[in-house]
Amino acid sequence: MNEKKLFLLDAYALIFRAYYAFIKNPRYNSKGLNTSAILGFTNTLYDILKKEKPTHIAVVFDPPPPNFRHKMFPKYKANRDATPEDILKSVPHIKEVIKAFNISIYEVEGYEADDTIGTLAKKAEKAGFTTYMMTPDKDYGQLVSENIFMYKPKRGGNEAEILGKKEICEKYDIENPEQVIDILAIWGDASDNIPGIPGVGEKTSMMLIKKYKSTDGIYEHINELKGKQKENVENSRELVKLSKELVTIALNVPVDLNENELTRNEPNYKKLEELFKEFDFRALSQRIIPGKQQQNVMQGSLFGSPKTEILATEVFSDFKDINSSEHNYLLIETEEDIEKLVGKLEKTDEFCFDTETTGTDPHLAELIGIAFSYRKYEAYYVPIPENKNSAQKIIEKFKPVLENKSIKKIGQNIKYDIIILANHGINVTGNVFDTMLAHYILEPAKRHNLNILAETYLNYSPVSIETLIGKKGKNQLSMRSVPVKKVKEYAGEDADITLQLKEILKKKLEEDQELKKLAETIEFPLVYVLADMERSGVKISKEKLNNYETELTSKIEDTEKKIYKVAGTQFNIASPKQLGIILFEKLKIIDNPKKTKTGQYATGEDELQKLKDKHEIINLILDYRGYAKLLSTYVRALPELINPKTGKIHTSYNQAVTVTGRLSSTKPNLQNIPIRTEDGRKIREAFIPSDNNQVLFSADYSQIELRIMAHLSQDKNMLGAFNNNEDIHASTASKIFNVKIEEVDKDMRSKAKSANFGIIYGISAFGLSQNLNIPRSEAKDLIDGYFSNYPDVKGYMDKSIKKGRDNESVRTLYGRKRQLLNINSGNSFVRSEDERNAINAPIQGTAADIIKIAMINCQNRLKKENIKANMILQVHDELVFDVHKDDLNKTQIIVTEEMENAAKLTVELIVDSNSGSNWLEAH
Repeated sequence: MNEKKLFLLDAYALIFRAYYAFIKNPRYNSKGLNTSAILGFTNTLYDILKKEKPTHIAVVFDPPPPNFRHKMFPKYKANRDATPEDILKSVPHIKEVIKAFNISIYEVEGYEADDTIGTLAKKAEKAGFTTYMMTPDKDYGQLVSENIFMYKPKRGGNEAEILGKKEICEKYDIENPEQVIDILAIWGDASDNIPGIPGVGEKTSMMLIKKYKSTDGIYEHINELKGKQKENVENSRELVKLSKELVTIALNVPVDLNENELTRNEPNYKKLEELFKEFDFRALSQRIIPGKQQQNVMQGSLFGSPKTEILATEVFSDFKDINSSEHNYLLIETEEDIEKLVGKLEKTDEFCFDTETTGTDPHLAELIGIAFSYRKYEAYYVPIPENKNSAQKIIEKFKPVLENKSIKKIGQNIKYDIIILANHGINVTGNVFDTMLAHYILEPAKRHNLNILAETYLNYSPVSIETLIGKKGKNQLSMRSVPVKKVKEYAGEDADITLQLKEILKKKLEEDQELKKLAETIEFPLVYVLADMERSGVKISKEKLNNYETELTSKIEDTEKKIYKVAGTQFNIASPKQLGIILFEKLKIIDNPKKTKTGQYATGEDELQKLKDKHEIINLILDYRGYAKLLSTYVRALPELINPKTGKIHTSYNQAVTVTGRLSSTKPNLQNIPIRTEDGRKIREAFIPSDNNQVLFSADYSQIELRIMAHLSQDKNMLGAFNNNEDIHASTASKIFNVKIEEVDKDMRSKAKSANFGIIYGISAFGLSQNLNIPRSEAKDLIDGYFSNYPDVKGYMDKSIKKGRDNESVRTLYGRKRQLLNINSGNSFVRSEDERNAINAPIQGTAADIIKIAMINCQNRLKKENIKANMILQVHDELVFDVHKDDLNKTQIIVTEEMENAAKLTVELIVDSNSGSNWLEAH
């Protein structure tokens, strides 16, 4: 007989968990609905069904208050913050998803979800079920028995945790799970406003129940307690009695255990597909909705009538696709057809083009075809042969139109196509319109790939690349091995759909002239600059990295020995579990160490930074980790990324990733090359000029974000400090600590620097105290002192938040828009995040805009004056150039002028520059 396996899901606990998992990067559908909670919950539900295969399942919701606990104690949960509006909007949709899975929903008026789950679990136990209560809520521990388990969902990379009777008793050091009630009664719960006993926390409550077995036992032996603890316990007798009633999960909820109702059934896939379409859950739809079909695809002969061929494609019934849409995608193979196509392209004002290649790295991939489109529903695909000479002859025929400055070029992530063609001697010119970037400018927090844009704006689902070449992995095919007629349909569709999207996104940009200007003067022109930078690449000295590897390995071994000596034993330093035991059980460096959700000691860097002054081993551990990270992330990794064709590293600069407007880089991420430590800075020593006739030149904005803050706030003291060329951090320290600027010491300046930059990011007294490792009261005094000396900075912050609330968005000086959809939320946590963004986004975004303008202007002028210098790196506020030694002085003049004049602010922009035989010397 099969085991009866029942899963009972605590809906709101899982919904809140899902929502906050996406809080830094929320998900929105095309209609602006925050789908974070829906997506997270649906993923969790599907994973349970797939992995645990329950025979029976239900989802249990809390009904609207009040419940019986409110009647007992009106202040119950009174301290709770308002539920975020996005969660309230999500709940009806989540219930629709649950119903589409054909899963029962329980919601009993007057009782909380844990009461309903508890009642069902106990009834199910009697009926022969093994029950799993899926929740992270510690209160459920009291219900655990031989056949009832807590199932804590996975979080932060950790697997799900199943807690039975043994685990609960070990966790709380008790004999019976029901004693959890007594622990909670005296511990209390601030979030639920359950009183407990003042001064008694988790550890003390566990110790008291271990010794006296129950709350009654404590009061029977109250004379054994001493001092303040005895007084608090004695004075809290009635509160403990009330708390115990509040934390006890009711097992008498009027709900029946209906096995048929709980039985797991086949989902209603049609309904799920409709919902997933509404929420824009494309990946989830592909995972969950079964079935693929083969359909007819329309194919056209050159400038002629269409005919059909078979092409397998994934079907989304509510979207149009290549099978259901009339189109004319033509194969261009003969010289005559190529000449006709070139002639047609020459007569256009704009056209879309898209390259098909053998891979995603434009510096290694081979070109196998180009698709063109200049009219909706029509495209032309030109296959490129493998033979290099034959390939080049075909490519050259398109050189005149691709290099025609008067014809606008349209593409999706067109930078990739520009680099591919540049590898074949084609220098694409003319204005560009990149649909990926246009959407990024309009909706920076959303995703911008072609499939998503097509489904969102055209109700169209493009052919998946995996349909042609298979899923990622060793068995994935190259596009060269796919029949050319199939590639023609795929490539033609890409060009056609991109052209259609261009018209829609262009109109949307025209509705907001600031965003239109941002696109046309900054983001689109920057594409060419980044393409040139990526093609130039940067040379790395393997020899220097090898030497540094030897040095770092030696440092790691020496530090390891010191750690073992201080610890008095050998252990795996890289194991958080073993390290925690050494620090907090063997060395006992603090009395009450923080633990992770899984019960292990917290040994992350943030936690260890707080303990730096507690024991000498902490700094040794931090040093060890720092050396190990440098070794694995950079010293050993960078040589592996050297391109075999060019002998250089070619990072990819991403314009459409960060919501702030900052560029990011991948493969490798050069934005994270460490600069704060001497060991980290030595990585830069391996970045060298391209040859002996060249030198590296670096130009870096000096405190650009603080200068922008001075401009935006118009604070007289801050403006005065910059205009008088004072050290801004020393000047701030002088004002905060009320000393002459020459009397400011290193510690004062350091604290003022943290305050200066912290204020930009809306830092709190608690955050500043953590950063500086000082008491919160001292941090508060620092912030108060800061605002009293820079009152208009506080005024700017208040105005920014008000503007954010009024518009649910803020802008940079160049019109870049940051949406703040939660700034008017009744929930303080999500509201405060958007309030910080309201302060910071105009500053950080303006800094991003300015350096992009500088990059464009520097590039244009260096080319115009025929200077032998290539821009090769952009890292935050710094630009690095590979310069011929003869042109170094000219480059320094040009770059400094263009960077300092990229924006006209109330304070001057200042650039620090230097040159050298490597990046470290130049910086």
